Amino acid sequence: MSSLQDETASLTASADPAGALGRLARVLTGDSRVSVTFGAGEPRVEGERFVLPARLANDGADEAALLGALDLLAARHRYSEVTRLDTPQAGVTGRIAQAIEDRRVLAQLARAFPGAQRYTQSWRTQRGEAVSRRWSKLLWRERLVWAIERALWDEAPGVLERDAAALAAALRAIDVELGAARASQSTRASLSAAATIVAGVRSLASRGANNMMQTAGPPEGLDDDPARLAQALDEFGEDGEDDEVGPPGGAAQPDDARDGDGGTSARARAESGSAAGAPLSEADAPLAAATHQRSTPGRPHLSIPLTTDYDVVTDLTGRGDAAAWRRLRALARAETGALKTQLERVLKADELTHWKREQERGEIDRAALARLAASRGYRTPFRVARHASGRDTVVTLLLDLSGSMAGRKIELARLCAAALADALTQLAFDSEVLGYSSIEAPELRARCERARAAGADLRAYNRLVERLDLRVFKRFDSRDLSGLAAIECGHENPDGEALAWAAARLARRKARRRLLFVLSDGYPSTSDGDPAVLHSDLLARVQAVKEQGIELVGIGILDDAVETFYPDAVVVRKLHELPATAFATLSRLLARRRH
Repeated sequence: MSSLQDETASLTASADPAGALGRLARVLTGDSRVSVTFGAGEPRVEGERFVLPARLANDGADEAALLGALDLLAARHRYSEVTRLDTPQAGVTGRIAQAIEDRRVLAQLARAFPGAQRYTQSWRTQRGEAVSRRWSKLLWRERLVWAIERALWDEAPGVLERDAAALAAALRAIDVELGAARASQSTRASLSAAATIVAGVRSLASRGANNMMQTAGPPEGLDDDPARLAQALDEFGEDGEDDEVGPPGGAAQPDDARDGDGGTSARARAESGSAAGAPLSEADAPLAAATHQRSTPGRPHLSIPLTTDYDVVTDLTGRGDAAAWRRLRALARAETGALKTQLERVLKADELTHWKREQERGEIDRAALARLAASRGYRTPFRVARHASGRDTVVTLLLDLSGSMAGRKIELARLCAAALADALTQLAFDSEVLGYSSIEAPELRARCERARAAGADLRAYNRLVERLDLRVFKRFDSRDLSGLAAIECGHENPDGEALAWAAARLARRKARRRLLFVLSDGYPSTSDGDPAVLHSDLLARVQAVKEQGIELVGIGILDDAVETFYPDAVVVRKLHELPATAFATLSRLLARRRH
């Protein structure tokens, strides 16, 4: 095992690292069907394909961690009954169960391949460093899940975790449950142990927060009010997954997410930041001025970028591979051809039942032929078809291109976009297909660091080092759909800002109805943004879009997060049903008259 991995490690810098790692994966699993690819996000198993983090492949110093991630997926595939438990639907219980299961199956792999232990340790070290970098952005329950995972692996807490007295107290309270979890011998036992741990944490509130606070020692950075701690603990678990539960006393929330700011308004902070050497562009000035809302209790918090100077809008209309588009279109028509024909009949029937009669020109109105024969001076035996109300509609499809969409999700999202856009074009509807993600920009990080070095207070902003990567795959004014073949994943997903961008483009179109569909697979997320502010921002943007008279629909892909933000939402539970479900939703809206 060790010699094989050492050989593979040297091949990760070769022309085909995925192929080399794939050979190793097939040895580890004993499954000849397994293959390896790279993508955004965490390691995951997608059927017979292992997706490894591209960030590790791009950094030669992380080869050992990359091999550790491969060992993790191989162990899940070989020894676990459920290859991936940490799905969005599984919630906190699923993530804890996955941590228990990972410890169990990696131990089994190490018994079969002793060299795996060294690579597993490298992966754990890399993972700990990644969590430490994001620690200030994690919600309190996410910190507790990580602390539980560390405890399961018998790892010493990190520097940041040592300052969290409540975490230490919670771990002491579930010490017996953690011991039972370490003894798990099956996937079912891991799931049961996770449920017991969650129940134990949630029961801390009923045992009395005062008792826990006494065992926790001095409340370092925590609110002295034990009731708030009790509330946070009581909301822990999958039922509270959507709640914005901060740490006891709010320690995990950045200062810009709190109501009130100790006497200094966000507007003043923005002005001081600009004066301190981080001048904002003219386009950013309204955003900076708008941040005064964040010090007003009860008002939604918008996610404000430090600057939009580095945001990129790429127009790919007509720039996709023509052959790839023809293949994609053929697949799309096979998926939704019957649905498109049915919709066309409905719209055609609606159109043909509305006529403007008694016209001097047009087509002959058969009902007026008798009058024409009886009256020699009759001059208006014609009729003109009236434009059906459903045709005076423009449609925008907005795609989440975040890293979590990699693999089968983005393939079906591409197919879904092709099916909708192709049908709309054939039915003479104006439509546009857009995509969005965000990625760290070195020049933006440098600008942010210069501002901080100059003493600027940047707490008024929630996007500091990432630029928006906005893509136009098909414009309203074009019938060339080949750009849809270029739909690919990016990195993060600042949903609120992207929604506002798409809605602004749609609002400029003159039409009786405007429909905006958003395909997403989870909650808004950026590497440097406060999740609570991102959630509040998306809710505010959705409300603003509705007030513009735009009909907005959220389509969730294996995730019901859309139901939290969009009043009209559809959740696709099975990936292969995505194109048909999206088409059925579009058909329902187009066939429905808006009064």
